[in-house]
Amino acid sequence: MRLEPNPPRLITVAIALVLGAIGLAYAWPIDSLVPILDPVSDLLANVGLVMDRELGYLCLFACPSLLVVGSLLPGI
Repeated sequence: MRLEPNPPRLITVAIALVLGAIGLAYAWPIDSLVPILDPVSDLLANVGLVMDRELGYLCLFACPSLLVVGSLLPGI
């Protein structure tokens, strides 16, 4: 199987940008953005996750990873 890079879909880019913004706000605590993202923290609390610095770094890592996967695998 040969992978040929394609541009990722717009929804993949949008999700990656949201993950990057959330990760940036929590990995390097930006005090003015953390209260804006309280609904995201509440949604994650329902799942059992706590939004902290570690999860922020994970979101920052997931952002470019999602773009790479979206460009290499068709349909994502």
